Amino acid sequence: MKKMTRFVCAACTAVAVASSAFAEAEAETKVAPKSKGYTAIAFGLATPVQLPWGFDWDVYGLDLNIGYSDANRMRGIQIALGANTARTDLMGAQVALGGNYSPDSSYGAKVACLNLTNGELDGIAVDVVGLSRGFSGIQVDLLGAGVDGSFYGFTADGLGSLIDQDMWGFQAALGANFARRVHGLQAALVFNMTESLTGAQVGLVNFASECPVGFQIGLVNIILDNVVPVLPIVNGYF
Repeated sequence: MKKMTRFVCAACTAVAVASSAFAEAEAETKVAPKSKGYTAIAFGLATPVQLPWGFDWDVYGLDLNIGYSDANRMRGIQIALGANTARTDLMGAQVALGGNYSPDSSYGAKVACLNLTNGELDGIAVDVVGLSRGFSGIQVDLLGAGVDGSFYGFTADGLGSLIDQDMWGFQAALGANFARRVHGLQAALVFNMTESLTGAQVGLVNFASECPVGFQIGLVNIILDNVVPVLPIVNGYF
């Protein structure tokens, strides 16, 4: 139980730090940079050392830099060995070994060690760690993910994922899952936790403060507002 408590505290701390970083990033990007124009191809070593030269270009096509790609508005594919940034929004794909960042809503795919979206991400994300304001689609994280809003779709994580608001769909992890309100399925080898469960939890230990409609399958199943709050194997509220 002590280890579980430490894990929950660590997860909450991580989300608090991520939320603070989001707030700072949002404050810095409220005023969108003025575009210098648009180009179908941006190519070079690292922005601004590229053709066309400089920052603040809208790219409608391919943005390819060896070290770092930085586009004002990205419509297409952005690729870099280091990191990618779409300063206003993204419609397309970002692929990098290091990280991908977009301060506004993103539509498409992101592949990197770290995916950071300071807005809604609709599409596919594959990474080691992923952070977003909200997510709709498919998310696969080697370590874990944090969503500072609601999630719609499927997420699969190594250590676990934390969703600050509603989870609609399927949340799976080898370690632990946390969501404020679950509408669907949480499945983890170790621990599932939610304030409100409408659906199912499958794991070694399952916890829900309330369960309007749903059930739990695991070694220890806890539904605080049930007639029998703690049951082994199966607990439910129908």
